[in-house]
Amino acid sequence: MSTVFYAAIVLGILIFVHELGHFAVAKWSGVVVEKFSIGFGPALLSRRKGETEYCIAAVPFGGYVKMLGEDSLEDIPPEFHDRTFLSQPLYKRFLIVAAGPLMNLLLAILLFFIVFALAGVTRLMPEVGEIQPGSPAEAAGLKKGDLIVRINETPVSSWEELADSISKWKPGNEPLKIVVLRSGEYLEFRVTPTFREIKNLFGEPVTRPVIGITASGKVELKKVGILKAAIQSIVQTIVVCKLFFVTVVKLIQRIIPFETLGGPILIAQMAGQQAQEGFFPFIAFMALISVNLAVINLLPFPALDGGHLLLFTIEAITGRRFHQKALEWIQKIGLAFLIILMIAVFYNDLVRIFPSLPDLVRNR
Repeated sequence: MSTVFYAAIVLGILIFVHELGHFAVAKWSGVVVEKFSIGFGPALLSRRKGETEYCIAAVPFGGYVKMLGEDSLEDIPPEFHDRTFLSQPLYKRFLIVAAGPLMNLLLAILLFFIVFALAGVTRLMPEVGEIQPGSPAEAAGLKKGDLIVRINETPVSSWEELADSISKWKPGNEPLKIVVLRSGEYLEFRVTPTFREIKNLFGEPVTRPVIGITASGKVELKKVGILKAAIQSIVQTIVVCKLFFVTVVKLIQRIIPFETLGGPILIAQMAGQQAQEGFFPFIAFMALISVNLAVINLLPFPALDGGHLLLFTIEAITGRRFHQKALEWIQKIGLAFLIILMIAVFYNDLVRIFPSLPDLVRNR
């Protein structure tokens, strides 16, 4: 039950913030908002205030803001025509739709800021774990437990900086001058990297210079000031955003198997695990999911916010609106595809829980 509880917190907050973006900008634009719903299906709780009905619905995986005249201007009294979504100028419609993903990105920045400002910034230390036999590192004399503090004249404070420095080495360059801290003593070694084919984050083979060491896995929590925490939270959001976009591209290219995608069940499991790790891991996890939600919604696909933004962009370029019937068909096709995708992702979640499920399906 705790897993369901934490999943409800994550999804509830992220969906609320997303829809709040649409809602707030629509209200600012003068559009009549008929319904603000967290979840789909029958309303479990409902209250009307002014022009808007606020609902919590039975199916919690999503939400929506229903605006007057969002799909058609038919059967709308003339006195409300200028308060419909479709009657708004292009820039207002663009802002209304873009506000949802933007709010998720702003929420991610805020959540990362909470973690960095209160807990500090976590970094993987540049400490040597395992050394591959016959590697340049072994030949030079590096040992397990060595803390690398400098490469050539560049100080090193994290494993990421270490890897970046090694990756810049090119054939014909001088051997790397690596300074390590071992048993309280600074030692200097000269190491000539070799080029080797390794797999990157997405499992793709890449050839790069290596010296044959792995990280020990030790991490350091560094306290930072408010300004540094704010800057780092923005940088972290941009990095994660870029990573998710690249992941989508790799999925389309079939470099990343579709079976690796997870849905609500996986999110629920991970939310429960992160909550057990503590408050700050849970908040950081929520920030990651918030960025993920923003990226997914920004994809230029029908029925998603990005699909609407793409159509608005085409409208801005051509100076002509799409015919309403054409838009309705585009949205229906997009929605059908999304439903199929959600079913497939949900199936992936079930396979993780019940590994024998594919065999049962095939034998039916």
